Amino acid sequence: MKRVLIAGMMVLGLLSGCSGDKSKELFDTAQFEEKQHNSEHALQLYQEIVSKYPDSPLAKQAKERITALGKK
Repeated sequence: MKRVLIAGMMVLGLLSGCSGDKSKELFDTAQFEEKQHNSEHALQLYQEIVSKYPDSPLAKQAKERITALGKK
């Protein structure tokens, strides 16, 4: 399981590394973590987006995911 997570994160890093948009990289990784049922780490990543990149277009979506994860 750990190998799958590491491999997935490496793929996401390679795919999103070209864009240079750190908030997008974090958001994509958070979504991946949610799909892997790792809500705690996803929540941390969404919170990082909101705190470090509040003007990012993804900050609003990150806030929505924080609220949704908080209700679980």
